[in-house]
Amino acid sequence: MQSQDVAPRPPAPSTEPTVDVGQAEAALVEHYPRLVRLAYLVLPPTLGRTRRVLTAHALTQRALPRGRTSAPAIPAIPAPATGGDGGPGYTYVRLQVLRTALEAGHPLRLRPWPKRSQLPPLLPQVWGLRLFPRSGGADELALDQRLSALSGPARAAYVLRGLEKLTAADVRGVLDAAGVEDPQTALTEAGDIPPREAALLDSPEFDPCSLQARPTDLMRRRQHVKAALAATAAAAVCGALFVIPGGGWGPDGAAAPPYARNPAAEAALDPGTLTKASATAWKKSARTDFGVWPARGELTGDKALLRRALAVWARPGGSVQVSSTPGTPAGGPPGPPQLLYAGVVDSARVVLLYDGLRVARYAEPKKGTGGAALDFARVDGASGAEASAVVLDRTDGNVRYLTAPWVTKAAVRDLMKPDGGTSELPVSKDGVTGAFGSPALRAGKCRSWTVLQLSDADGASLLTDLAELTPAHLTTGRPSAPREATGERLGTWSPYACSLAAARARGVRSVNAWSYARQSLPDWAGTATWVCTRAETWRSGGTRVLAQLQTPGARYGAVAAKADDSPACGARAPHVLAGVLWKSGEGTWYLLAAGDRGTTSVSAKGRFSGSAEGNLLAVRARQGALADLKGTLPDGRSITGLR
Repeated sequence: MQSQDVAPRPPAPSTEPTVDVGQAEAALVEHYPRLVRLAYLVLPPTLGRTRRVLTAHALTQRALPRGRTSAPAIPAIPAPATGGDGGPGYTYVRLQVLRTALEAGHPLRLRPWPKRSQLPPLLPQVWGLRLFPRSGGADELALDQRLSALSGPARAAYVLRGLEKLTAADVRGVLDAAGVEDPQTALTEAGDIPPREAALLDSPEFDPCSLQARPTDLMRRRQHVKAALAATAAAAVCGALFVIPGGGWGPDGAAAPPYARNPAAEAALDPGTLTKASATAWKKSARTDFGVWPARGELTGDKALLRRALAVWARPGGSVQVSSTPGTPAGGPPGPPQLLYAGVVDSARVVLLYDGLRVARYAEPKKGTGGAALDFARVDGASGAEASAVVLDRTDGNVRYLTAPWVTKAAVRDLMKPDGGTSELPVSKDGVTGAFGSPALRAGKCRSWTVLQLSDADGASLLTDLAELTPAHLTTGRPSAPREATGERLGTWSPYACSLAAARARGVRSVNAWSYARQSLPDWAGTATWVCTRAETWRSGGTRVLAQLQTPGARYGAVAAKADDSPACGARAPHVLAGVLWKSGEGTWYLLAAGDRGTTSVSAKGRFSGSAEGNLLAVRARQGALADLKGTLPDGRSITGLR
């Protein structure tokens, strides 16, 4: 055989997709909020929330490649999460963000030179402000604490499964590509957190793109500025401008000295100046408000604890979890506040303080002060039932209250079962109730709604936890004269109890349920009940109005319309008009509309029309058709339907 020269075979082209700077930049811009959220969740909580926010943005912005590069063979965003595949550009950028976020959690001593991600970011940079995501509810806080207890790789595994919707195999692949030594161990550790809580990862609590701003430590900042000025010759010139010999007027006129030398401000931080009401003050007072609560608890004499509580109130550090109800200022007290409680509750030391406008709750672990928390609630003008309880502690889905000194009995009951009776709740000599399940902390389908029933010499009142420091007062009846939702009036609330979830974490003061109309349904379907629930807040805005309809045989009411920041259904405008499309048992669609009894006529105009004298309207309609509602009042004024 004759030998033949064979030309060498060219190498097979690479099948791995390549990513250039343009692709990566497009993916980063499109998915920037998601990538920053991922980095924020994976970064170690020990950095503090402000540095975590800035570092998350810095790591994401530095994730672009320097040129064309091969995309790793790991999954991108699955289609159900974003409506389309993120592509190799997103896959690359996400891996870079994850890798650097994990590196940021490594101890500095493990490497001779720290990684760039382990140092404070150069850009972005913010001066004079602390930035942190908006505070969520109790569920988000609990999840944040559970994530803090995990290792960095385990946090990454939980976030990839919960936020990115990756399978376990895909998570192992991503972690392996990010340099995690044992991805399976990280995945197992992440399994300690229930998967159902992963939905909370999309909440504002973990969104570093939607931020709140607070000033930094003003006293320390002022001291640093003074030290810098004193080190230069210009300090003498500036000092001469600010301090005039002989005690004459300065540039600030008759204003008080700076904060650090203001006697009122200094007194506000001195536990020896805390005010305390006498044990019998409430019996002699014309008002039953927080101002007549005595100081209770076994730690009211612990000066060190009280000093820490006052100092954190005035200058909360970066590691302090601060939350406040909407519309509640979070600054320090204007003067010495009143001590309401100081004692041990479950596994924490708790201090409750009142400054005439707000109730502040300071909590720290029994050992150390590393996990301190500070909560505020606005309570100006509170009296009676609205000043009868404050949340002391929330653990494992349960809530515990401190009750007012005039409370004689505490019980719990299911608001959805008006005939179910009450279960007595133990109350200590200091007014601390036993713990019970909070509906505001429960996830999943609403099947019950546990409320607190407090009794005093004037009767009983119902309060419900809405994931805030003070519970909301439940009432029933016309907005001009609401009454306590107890006794036979419990039935008004039972079909609509679950709708209270819509009022969580809104700074709610009270919620009233008003059964304003009963309507005979077409096609002999029985009689339906219209109810308007209105959530009033401690501030001027933020109210929420729901018009709900309960049809015959239905256990729950259905929301027909809602409005925020509307006077409808309230004391200032005690009128309401709402409508809903309803399908009868015979398959015919109708528009049902109802106004309160003060409505003299109702009309509908749109893709169909109709009108009727009185406060009720029922006209044939088509599925999905829309119409505008208008009602007339006895004085000729018009009202429109809630939307």
